[in-house]
Amino acid sequence: MPRLLLSLGFFGLLISILMLKLPALHLFDIGAVQWMYEHRTPFFNDLAKGFSAAGGMPFVLFLTGLWCLHQAWYKNCSNTVFISIGIIGSICIAWMLKYVVSRPRPPEMYFLVQTYGDSFPSGHSLYAAALGCLAIYASLKHSKHKLICLFASLWILLMGISRVYAGAHFPSDVLSGWSISFIWITLLYWTIEKYRQPK
Repeated sequence: MPRLLLSLGFFGLLISILMLKLPALHLFDIGAVQWMYEHRTPFFNDLAKGFSAAGGMPFVLFLTGLWCLHQAWYKNCSNTVFISIGIIGSICIAWMLKYVVSRPRPPEMYFLVQTYGDSFPSGHSLYAAALGCLAIYASLKHSKHKLICLFASLWILLMGISRVYAGAHFPSDVLSGWSISFIWITLLYWTIEKYRQPK
């Protein structure tokens, strides 16, 4: 699992950078936003707004806090550290890259939700992928691991699609957010696993 997610992360990041840099691929980016804008419905508008609220930094931090308290209650200190560093690191990476890349968002006419900061990478997609990856790794020995993987994958996928649908991001922003989280959380998992093992 870690090697698969790491490989997907590096491949996806490469594709997203090519989409950012090559004019021909950028046409796909803006075309996808335009297509979703033209096919909006009231039901999916409400759904996208819900995902926007659930995937924002305040709710992600609230959810992470509850999760860490749950792990601390059961004296699972390594998971508490893993989860908290994973999310805080994801937030820092997202906002640092937004500042460095400084990519403008899609035109404001497409906005369905309020946006903050620059476009690349998608913070919502990065946070969603970070939470999903943390859930996958933290549940490796859980009896319901496959079910957790399914829900985590759906959460990651739907959050990313909703950001393009809402006109807040290009597909390459979403792909980069997913990819960066896959790389970051996997490297963090390997580092913590190294220190979990008996000397």
